This record gives sequence, structure tokens and C-alpha cells, in this order.
Amino acid sequence: MDSVRSDRNGSGQRVPLALKILIAGGFGAGKTTLVGTVSEIRPLQTEEVLTDAGIGTDDLSGVETKRTTTVAMDFGRITINEDLQVYLFGTPGQDRFWFLWDELAFGALGAVVLADTRRLADCFPSVDYFEQRGIPFVVGVNCFDGAQRFGVDAVRRALDLDPDVPVVLCDARSRQSGKTVLVALVEHVAQRRGEPVPAA
Repeated sequence: MDSVRSDRNGSGQRVPLALKILIAGGFGAGKTTLVGTVSEIRPLQTEEVLTDAGIGTDDLSGVETKRTTTVAMDFGRITINEDLQVYLFGTPGQDRFWFLWDELAFGALGAVVLADTRRLADCFPSVDYFEQRGIPFVVGVNCFDGAQRFGVDAVRRALDLDPDVPVVLCDARSRQSGKTVLVALVEHVAQRRGEPVPAA
């Protein structure tokens, strides 16, 4: 990518380029889990316990055991090599926090939209958001235990995705699986720009 390069600060030290990736999706789709799983640092999380005040506002159907929710963002970091670091920003999933999205999306390389097949419609707002703003994204289908499994083509049709949008089955609890989704995003962005994928 034309922007993937390191620079030197005033002291002559190499300063790695930072890439920003958003992790989006519906309420309870696994965004906080994914950021925490792949981050090499202890992730910053802004989770709060769900209270009775959220009854009627937060739809828990399909995720009845969920006890916390992100109220601002999650943040993590991955070092690809000495020249490149990736910063992950997990977005809040509920509608009432949408005002944060434009700020979080500013300067982002692209996004991962996590989909939960138990509540697939919940990721439509994320898909629409990135499509309308021309931000490249991939869909990571988080395969929850006990949830009905659907193939990539079925998810693509259900979400009415453009043919070039990658859809990847994943497990947000698995570091390797999470990295596979992020690699798919970087490759997708590079392909759209007609540029080589940076080597790890």
C-alpha cells in the first residue's frame, strides 16, 4: 500500500506506520471478544454491566446470557513487523451509541463487520454505514456454539452484499481465526487499491 511505510522521528528512530481497523457489528456479536483475543496488549474496554434501565432498549433475544455491553469503544494493538502496527477499535453495537461512529471511523483503513447468525439483521446497520461511506469491509461470521451454521454464500445472499465483499467464517475466541479475518480485510483493501499486501 502506498501509505505502508515507516518513518524516522527527530532522533533517527524508526516510527512504525499505524493502521486503524474498526471492529463493528450488532449487539452481542463478539466485538469485544475479538479485540481482546487478537490484541498483543491488554485491551482497553469500556464495558458496563447491563441493568434494568436497558430493558426495552437492549434486545437480548438470542443473547440472553449477555451481562455487559460496550458503551464507548474497545481498543487493542497488533504489531505486524517493525514497520507496521495495527490498532483495533471496537465500536458499540447499540443504536444509542451511533453518534460515536463517525469519530471512530475517521482515518480507518477498513472494518470487520461481525455477524451473529442468530441475529443476522443486527449487522445490517454496520454494513449500510460502511457501504454509504465507501469504507472497505469484510464480514466475519462468528460461529457461536449451538447456533445454526450457514455457509458463506447463504450469509452473502441474506446480507445482500456486493460480490467483492469477503465473507469469512470465524471464532472470535480464537486468536488465529481472528487474525485470518484481519488478513482478509487487509488483502481486500490492497486488492481494491491495486497494491501489494504488506508482508508480515
